[in-house]
Amino acid sequence: MNVAQLIAALQTMPQQAVVLFEGDGGYSLVAGMNLEKNTNGLPDEVILFPDMNE
Repeated sequence: MNVAQLIAALQTMPQQAVVLFEGDGGYSLVAGMNLEKNTNGLPDEVILFPDMNE
């Protein structure tokens, strides 16, 4: 999934809905994201990270 696809999917959801990240330990709130730039011909990557206070 790329950023445009994610945005399109999120736009179909209620604006007040909480965004969760599913991992091995269950669900966590998404606390933020980072952009990882690639210079070797690969596409850039958006990394979501969980709220570590849960």
